[in-house]
Amino acid sequence: MFRVCVIAEANDQIRQLCLELVQQGLDCSTASNCEEAVQQVAKQVPDLLLLAMNGLSATSEIIQLAKRVRQELPLPIVALLSGEALRSLDSSRSIDDFVVEPWDATEIAVRAKRILRRTSRIDSTELIECGDLMIDLAECKVCLSTKPIALTFREYELLRFLASNKGRVFTRDSLLNKVWGYDYYGGDRTVDVHVRRLRSKIEGPDHKFIETVRNIGYRFRKET
Repeated sequence: MFRVCVIAEANDQIRQLCLELVQQGLDCSTASNCEEAVQQVAKQVPDLLLLAMNGLSATSEIIQLAKRVRQELPLPIVALLSGEALRSLDSSRSIDDFVVEPWDATEIAVRAKRILRRTSRIDSTELIECGDLMIDLAECKVCLSTKPIALTFREYELLRFLASNKGRVFTRDSLLNKVWGYDYYGGDRTVDVHVRRLRSKIEGPDHKFIETVRNIGYRFRKET
């Protein structure tokens, strides 16, 4: 679990977001301004800051606040923006990423973990990234383009195994042994069915992850 500090004016929307972030496995604290955030850090250093100052409609004001926060707290910052603010957003080194309303806790958690992985604040062994596909091994969650994908337990285990061994070809029998277990007595047709269902959930015209190797089995692409 990693810690985030939400810098925002307290309201029902922010309180609900914090509750949802906790459900995503984040240790979440709040501060209404930069000074409070500094005090929060003195108590418990967060891994990342979420900046969502309610009422700041001008993007320039958000960026100025981010710069001020960065001077006090050298931590990654994700800005939570309105659609209006996004339209006038320019690139800024003060902000590492942003999420546009309506804010989704799952998307925020995915983006935060990607940033923390790049900055080595999170163990890279907990995440498998394949293009727009991200597998969170710690929480057994899968997201495609930051959107959560609902998988069955066996679909998740099959995806996790293949993605952990990119480029390596596995026969249907070996997948049955590795994913279903040696005591499974079903036929190898089971593998084909699960691969087909998995592809229907994570693949499309712009996303191809699992390759069929003719007369052998399947492999996860090295490059996606």
